[in-house]
Amino acid sequence: MKDEPQEDVFSDKLDLSLWVRVFRHALPYKRLLVPLAISAVAIALVDASFALVTRWAVDDVVKAGAMPDLLPHIAVYAFLSFSLAGGVWVFINSAGGLANNMSHDIREECFRRIQELEFAYFDHRPTGWLISRLTSDCDKLARIIAWGSLDLVWAVCLVIMISVILVVLHPVLGLLVLSVVPPLILVSAVFQKKLLLSSRDTRKFNSMITASFAEALQGLRTSKTLVREEENLREFQGLSSQMYGVSIQNALQSAVYIPIVLTLGSVAAGIALWRGGSGVIDGSLSLGTLVAFIFYAGQFFNPINQIAQVLVQMQGAQAAGERVLSLLATVPGISDSDDVKERLEKWDKPERPADLAPDGYEKNIRSLEFRHVDFSYTDGESVLKDFNLAVGAGETIALVGASGGGKSTIVNLAARFYEPTGGQILVNGHDLRERGLAWYQSNLGIVLQGPHLFSGSVRENIRYGRLDATDEEIEEAARGVNADEFIRLLENGYDTDVGEGGNRLSTGQKQLVSFARALLANPQIFIMDEATSSIDTETEQLIQQGLKAIFHGRISFVIAHRLSTIRTADRILVIEKGRIIESGTHVELLNAKGHYHALYTRQFQQEREASMFDAVG
Repeated sequence: MKDEPQEDVFSDKLDLSLWVRVFRHALPYKRLLVPLAISAVAIALVDASFALVTRWAVDDVVKAGAMPDLLPHIAVYAFLSFSLAGGVWVFINSAGGLANNMSHDIREECFRRIQELEFAYFDHRPTGWLISRLTSDCDKLARIIAWGSLDLVWAVCLVIMISVILVVLHPVLGLLVLSVVPPLILVSAVFQKKLLLSSRDTRKFNSMITASFAEALQGLRTSKTLVREEENLREFQGLSSQMYGVSIQNALQSAVYIPIVLTLGSVAAGIALWRGGSGVIDGSLSLGTLVAFIFYAGQFFNPINQIAQVLVQMQGAQAAGERVLSLLATVPGISDSDDVKERLEKWDKPERPADLAPDGYEKNIRSLEFRHVDFSYTDGESVLKDFNLAVGAGETIALVGASGGGKSTIVNLAARFYEPTGGQILVNGHDLRERGLAWYQSNLGIVLQGPHLFSGSVRENIRYGRLDATDEEIEEAARGVNADEFIRLLENGYDTDVGEGGNRLSTGQKQLVSFARALLANPQIFIMDEATSSIDTETEQLIQQGLKAIFHGRISFVIAHRLSTIRTADRILVIEKGRIIESGTHVELLNAKGHYHALYTRQFQQEREASMFDAVG
């Protein structure tokens, strides 16, 4: 059973303040908003005028007793028709432009915020869950603001105009027609919460389906090798069925709500015909006025129906708005403090001394120290307790031990992907939280067990480590990690396309490219997390030869499954349950005959047995 992505808690009522915040994203586009608003009001004015022209024409025919001169009436109708067409043209062009611009801006803000958030935010939020916010949720918000809100302006203006005209033409009959408005408000209040909740459930399951689909694609090879297709399909069908159920519920609620509104409109038209007809018979009401009333009674509920539909859309889109705005409002758990921002404003200038970082402290990283560090993840489980470690520039620290012992947590804290829940991490004697985050992480070089390459050429992937690097520098970095030889043997050399995720290269080749990328970035702190555990021995030897160039002069952390890769480390730390149980060089730890000696001996024996079987085979 898969865990559901973490959901935020939202209001169960239509939140007008939320829509005000969403609307602020439209304010930069006043060149589109102003003509859009003007066209909406103008269209409402023209729509309200047609019935008055009809009243004028009918009364003229009745008074004349014969065919009067209708040219003035035709001219006014033509003017109104052309005005309506022009207003609609402006409305469509402005709304389309506003929707596209808003969607672009909101999506860009969301993407920027996602990149600012700490790793902990993504621990319970799958990729597909986030993708749905950047795609369907953003588009839905843009559409409702550009089309729905301005439809609302048109509808409200038209309702006000028709109401005033009805009361002015005949106060008693006008108030009778308007008497159906209170029931309409009551019906809307009843359906509002139901539609909002069902719409939110629809968005929730849509996010879960997107997350499941993205995960299935990412793990397609694993699913095929384990013949999991049928089980995956059943899980997906379960989510799809839940999505179907809540979507049907939402559609049924809308299907009941809208007909009730239309029925109330028919009641209003019936009242106008009933009382207005009596007025025509006794002479208290002209035939043209009755025709106008019947026309308005029917037309009056077109904008009310439109208001109802927009409210339904807003109730449905509010779930998307809550999700997007909650993402934008999420404060990164790891960010620069106010003091750091002040120093950055002071020192991050072209005339800053060359030996200072943008935060005003020393640029070169001479030392990194864990001082009484505690750490636990959000589930409360303690991983590190009173952890202490001091590392100097040029020193390579290897971390070994059983899985779950805290090795990756140590390097994640060193990289400031997470922050300690207790104690301090010091850089050159200063708390890491006092240093600029962007500067510090720009001085990190990290190579993981599963190297990730981006679609594009080998050259572009290596350059990803430093975008201003020349072709010569790229090739020099590749030579530094012994990747140049295999790259030149590729079909187009450095310009060979690696495919999505680097799937056109072997695991070892991808790893060599990732090492070249890290070296090109010239980091002051280098982290290698199980980077050689899934590659062949020959590639590992190539990497080992290239590691000297990467480790030279840097603070380096190496997490290694193969103990043969860390024999030259300055210090090897055996980590168990978040504590250092052994520390020393390879020779010192072997001579100590302790935990490391047992690990190394067992692994050496296993490798020797494997090589004997290979030789026999």
